[in-house]
Amino acid sequence: MSNGPALHDSQSDWQADHHDGSEEIQHSLFGEILDWMLAPLLLLWPMSIAITYLVAKSIANQPFDHALEDSVTVLAQQIREVDGRIVPRTGGSARDLLRADDVDTVYYQIVAPNGEVQDGDRELAQPPEDDRDRPGAVHFRNSNMHGTPVRVAYSFVVLEDRGAEETRLALVQVAETLEKRAKLANEIIKGVILPQFIVLPIVLALVWFALSRGLSPLAQLQERIRARNPDDLSPIDARQVPEEITPLVRSLNDMLERLSLSIDMQKRFIADAAHQMKTPLAGMRMQSELALRQTDQGEIHRSLEQLAKSSEAATRLVNQLLALARAENQPQAGASLLPLDLPELARSAVRDWVPASFNHRIDLGYEGPDDGLLIAGNPTMLREMLSNLIDNALRYTPQGGAVTVRVKGAGGMAVVEVEDTGPGIPEAERGHVFERFYRILGSTAEGSGLGLAIVREIAQQHDATVELTSNPRSTAPKMPGCLFRLTFPIYMPPAPPEPNDDE
Repeated sequence: MSNGPALHDSQSDWQADHHDGSEEIQHSLFGEILDWMLAPLLLLWPMSIAITYLVAKSIANQPFDHALEDSVTVLAQQIREVDGRIVPRTGGSARDLLRADDVDTVYYQIVAPNGEVQDGDRELAQPPEDDRDRPGAVHFRNSNMHGTPVRVAYSFVVLEDRGAEETRLALVQVAETLEKRAKLANEIIKGVILPQFIVLPIVLALVWFALSRGLSPLAQLQERIRARNPDDLSPIDARQVPEEITPLVRSLNDMLERLSLSIDMQKRFIADAAHQMKTPLAGMRMQSELALRQTDQGEIHRSLEQLAKSSEAATRLVNQLLALARAENQPQAGASLLPLDLPELARSAVRDWVPASFNHRIDLGYEGPDDGLLIAGNPTMLREMLSNLIDNALRYTPQGGAVTVRVKGAGGMAVVEVEDTGPGIPEAERGHVFERFYRILGSTAEGSGLGLAIVREIAQQHDATVELTSNPRSTAPKMPGCLFRLTFPIYMPPAPPEPNDDE
């Protein structure tokens, strides 16, 4: 079934826009509601006609049954027994007492107590013997006469015979064909059914109009959304839609809010990244231009060294931007997370940074079990997270200091700690160091401000918590150090399926 004009046009446009690349059939809400409303109506209509026909036949039978009853009663009152024969009291023919017309044929029968037909039509069938127990009452039944259906009224009449010891009963039957009954029933059917043929199209039109009007707010909502500018992510006014669509509009507003927040974060990220890239790129350009103007080999060498440092800083920044993008686009805990041995992962990350610790003259060590502490995680992302924590600790720890990576179990959780003996982070700054491109004022260490943002993002992807405190093991008063603690849920293998009794 098709839709109303406005809704149909809007749905056609939507389907035309989305037809390419999609083979699924779009279901029409208008057509589905119309089907559910009209299907019961069209199924009940024949049932209504059948019930109306049965009721019409019952109504048509009543007046004619009363007429038959009167005929049987009059005929029973007019018979008497004379010399063993049943004859009318008037002396005339019993047929003269019955009313007849040009439409139906009337039959009658008078049967003596001995079962002999005294008068009337002998072909008329006999009634059941059970009705003899109620003499004088008029009974009805359906029968056939000469292959034609008839309606029969009959009664057992008590004959007056004082000398007899037993009650003697005569049978009086009057039958009538069904032409007048069928004609009256058909007239009743016509009077009831014909108006329905007029009312039904009106009902269909009203249902169509009501559905079109009821679903028009959907089309209006669609038009308002289509009329928006591409960058308009403001919430939709839920007061302008029906109550039933309000939950949908609220969900859409929630999605628009999240999308707006995501776009704002991307814009801010791109702006911050562009700003951060300006410094190493400008330095590289300046050093390259300076090297081109120099003639002294020593000055050229120093310019090239600065150019290499700037290139290294730009490379590190780009790598961290890519790492943060990968972390943000990782799926939530699911099929990509595998059971991992956390101690082995931490030892491997520490080994990778041992040469760098030698260059910085920093004591880098590992404390913890050899294995046996499993978590669910992405090995590449977790290795990136640990590398950023170790790199951050090495950069801010002065020469002669120490950086320790510790793995342990606590309270049913797996814990990774990275502690250093550097200058530490003031409490007022600890809530901001995990933000992108955030640098502590007065810090002289090289960095892009993305390392801890990457750590937080990867931790969130693994349902882990990150805490930052001072190093409780630091002994230097001006070097409180930092302690980064990450807490992971212990990996719980799925329970094996219970054996089936049949197996």
